[in-house]
Amino acid sequence: PVGEYDKLVVLLTKEYGKIRAFARGARRLNNPLMAAVNPFVFGQFQLYEGRTSYTISQASVQNYFSELLTDFEGSCYGQYFLEFADYYSRENLDGSAMLLLVYQSLRALLNQHIPNRLVQCIFELKAMVINGEYTEHPPRTVGDSANYAWEYVIGASIEKLYTFLLTDEVFEEFKRCVEINKGRYVDREFHSLG
Repeated sequence: PVGEYDKLVVLLTKEYGKIRAFARGARRLNNPLMAAVNPFVFGQFQLYEGRTSYTISQASVQNYFSELLTDFEGSCYGQYFLEFADYYSRENLDGSAMLLLVYQSLRALLNQHIPNRLVQCIFELKAMVINGEYTEHPPRTVGDSANYAWEYVIGASIEKLYTFLLTDEVFEEFKRCVEINKGRYVDREFHSLG
């Protein structure tokens, strides 16, 4: 919140990476930007550049992911993904891969057949891959299935990431490897899942 009725939001864009923008009047009832500047909203935003900041003039929303707002666990995972993407995203750099990863990961959270904890590990590893901070092979010795899952996530297109399940034993191996990688390459704690 900024002032009485405005909001300052962070947008992840394909063209310019992370952008901070003001949404004037977005906290007033019936303001057309009110719903568009909530978390998990995907769409097209029109902005104009002022001397020191951007301002959102209008938005055309394609997906609100409103189901996540009523699912406490899903919402926490979604906020975590946004926090992680914010960590890796930069201003004036292409954000298309990270934007697509966040979108597909939020969709995966809505899929009841894929455990959220697996979605989290896949998201984390692929985010590190997009940023160029990963090991080609798992950072410790694992079984063939966990090794295959690791290599699949690294090489698969983002649209095809959430197409497999793991047994509990294989998941634990895979998760441990992702945590080791995070320990090496991510230098901060995230609080959304804490």
